[in-house]
Amino acid sequence: MDIRLGANQYGKAETRLVRVDRGEDRHEVTDLNVTTTLSGDLAATHLTGDNAGVLPTDTQKNTVYAFARDGVGQIESFASRLARHFVDTTPTIHRARVRIEQYSWERVAHHSFIRNSGTRTTTVTYDGTAATVVSGVDDLVVMNTTGSEFHGFHKDEYTTLKETSDRILATAVRADWRHASADDTDWHESHREATRHLIEAFAGTHSLSLQQTLYAMGEQVLRQRPELAEVRLSLPNKHHFLVDLSPFELDNPGEVFFAADRPYGLIEGTVVRDGAPDAGLAWW
Repeated sequence: MDIRLGANQYGKAETRLVRVDRGEDRHEVTDLNVTTTLSGDLAATHLTGDNAGVLPTDTQKNTVYAFARDGVGQIESFASRLARHFVDTTPTIHRARVRIEQYSWERVAHHSFIRNSGTRTTTVTYDGTAATVVSGVDDLVVMNTTGSEFHGFHKDEYTTLKETSDRILATAVRADWRHASADDTDWHESHREATRHLIEAFAGTHSLSLQQTLYAMGEQVLRQRPELAEVRLSLPNKHHFLVDLSPFELDNPGEVFFAADRPYGLIEGTVVRDGAPDAGLAWW
């Protein structure tokens, strides 16, 4: 029986980095979680323990900190700098993927901040020739208190869910959007506007299903942002169940709910611009 080594990769997960830019007028905070993943000619370390071609994960962590000394800037650019460095300077490494999560802080005074909700993300993959840049947002919690229905679904002997023409629709959005080009752009504006269109589509769609809302969100982003080729969304349904107050001889005209954290429906899908090359599942 023949046995061989399959696909493999390694890296340093979740390097926490906080950079403070100390301007005279005000301080700026950049708060990141950086994961680096490398692959290439690494069979020897798996098969014989020969580590000559392995760039230690501790070195990857140190590189993140050293690069931050010169400034971080937009996270897409920072991730690209790191990915290109690992491939271009390590002969055995042929592909680098850098994922960054950026935690947002709102300044309330010269050097005082409050943590905001919603996490900005990016994943940059570089193979020595071409780069793929994906931006996104995670844990963006949104809610519509009406304007959502769910009915007409398939039923079998195990179905107990009642149909509804008015429900709360809430989710914690994870969205990733692939840029048509890896060339430097105004990453900040692109991210801000893509996120705005996600929120506007969620708020403005009279929803017959969370799937319908997912498509409407991705479609609006692609129609409004020509630099993007594909949007992928993962939407957990944050269920809100109407509480039965009849045992207390009280009515409940859609005002008192139980917010359940699990189990939950998880709706995922991709919206793609016609003619855009398919990047497959590699970046999700």
